[in-house]
This record gives sequence, C-alpha cells and structure tokens, in this order.
Amino acid sequence: MTYLVGAELSDRPAGERFRALVNRPQILGIPGSHNGQAALQAKDAGFEALYLSGAAMTASMGLPDLGMITVDEVSFFVRQVARASGLPVLVDGDTGYGEALNVMHMVRTFEDAGAGAVHIEDQLLPKKCGHLNDKKLADARDMAAKVASAAKARRHLYLIARTDAAASEGMDGAVARAKLYMEAGADAIFPEALNSREMFTEFAKRMPGVPLLANMTEFGRTPFFTAAEFEAMGYKMVIWPVSSLRVANKAQEKLYATLKRDGTTKAMVPDMQTRAELYATIRLHDYEALDASIVESVVPKAVE
Repeated sequence: MTYLVGAELSDRPAGERFRALVNRPQILGIPGSHNGQAALQAKDAGFEALYLSGAAMTASMGLPDLGMITVDEVSFFVRQVARASGLPVLVDGDTGYGEALNVMHMVRTFEDAGAGAVHIEDQLLPKKCGHLNDKKLADARDMAAKVASAAKARRHLYLIARTDAAASEGMDGAVARAKLYMEAGADAIFPEALNSREMFTEFAKRMPGVPLLANMTEFGRTPFFTAAEFEAMGYKMVIWPVSSLRVANKAQEKLYATLKRDGTTKAMVPDMQTRAELYATIRLHDYEALDASIVESVVPKAVE
C-alpha cells in the first residue's frame, strides 16, 4: 500500500533509485525527516532522498539514542516516510539489532517497509550518538561479518557501513576498518564524527573510488560545511540527520510556553502552518478527487 496517487508512483525498487542518485556526478543531499509530514515538506523543497535518524526516531518517542528501539518500531517510521513521500529513504540501522541473523532480518524488514538504503555501525551496545564520548567499538571482523550478512540478505537495499573508529583508533584504524567493510560487501562508507576539513579530505584520499557519506549534524564534533564543500572533499552523500526534529521541537517548546503564559495560542499564529498550507502539503484534495462521494473541503476563513 502507498499513500501516493497517480503519476507519483514508481515501479523501481527504492534501493535501485537510491543507487542511481548516488551514482550521479553531483553530491546527494539527504535531509532528515522524522515523520511523514517532514518527508512531504522536504520533497516539496526539492530533495530526492530522505534520511531516518535513530536519534530523531528515539527522541520523537521520548527516548535517548542508546539502541533501545526495535526493528518493528523503526519500520513504522520507514513506512510512513517512504509512503508519504515516495522517495528512497536511508535508514539508520544502528548496530544491526544483533548479530548476523538479526542483521539479515533487519535488512529484509526494512526493504519490505520501503527503505532504499541502510547504514550499520561498528559500535557495541549500548551504543551512543557518534558525536559523544567513550564509544565502545566492536571487533572489526565481527562488524565485517554483519556487513556480509546484510549484503547476502538484501534484494536491492543500498548498504552503507559506518565506522566510529576515528575517535579511538585514529585515521589509520578508521581506514583499515572501512576497507575491510568494503571487502565484506558494503556499497559505501560512513566515517562518523570527523572533526576537521583535513580529516574529511584525508579519509577520502585514502578511500579512492569508494562512495562516502558525511554527517553534517548540529551541536556535534563536525564544523559546518556546505554540501558543495563536502563534494569538493570527495564525498558522494551528506545527511542533516536531526535538523527537522530540532526545529520542530524548539517551535513546540515556544508554543507550550506561550499557551501556558497567555492561555491562548493567538500570539503563535504567525508561526503556524495554516490550514490551507497543511491541506496542500498532505494533498487532501488529491485524495478527495479519488472518491466522488467526498465533497471537496473548503478551507474556512481565519477568525480574528
């Protein structure tokens, strides 16, 4: 089932569409979209692929990003983002939710939910955000076995191996792990928490011909770079993983404080998405047009 209608549907598997986007000459910008509404807004802004961050998913559930959520819980987010937008979705697969068989189950489940790509990382549980301290790494061979299992299980899913080794094992350790993961069957590498232009550039030079993903998260160890700057450093993909959730959460915080103070939301109306804008984003009239029994909705005039 899909939420899209008409010409927006695609017969090509999401993994094939994601791979085609990565294979283009220019860098692929992949914004985080923590729910279906964010996915539609990102699509309307012109983006062609979306990212589902583990940190954003857990935070939206009121939980920390410690690898606590399950494959089925993540699949709920995958389905709504993929169905709402029709775009290929890159999913944060954390540590793979276990060992080889668990990773294979994750891959098939995410594919069935509509994912186009997944990344798995070489941390041990309980895992942490890649930009925090004291991350514990899995043995590189154990991680390579997970990558090989994922590659064996997939039908079309684009497979990205993330390494968090730069912080504890240095550039040599991160590169060695990345090469091992590519040999195990990864399509691309995600070197996490690099903290300078020099580190990004060196990693790319030491992984020639390998598609690389950069993480441009706010409040982390990575300085701000534009997509064009990452492309010049040798990267094929860049994610902004939690930005949509951060902005939405800050707006909600302001709303609740205003409502508690004033007893009304009137002061917040200029910051709100209007009813007409909401209906346009979710394509309400397109759905109504599919069923002749539904009379097209008329947006009421705003009350002063």
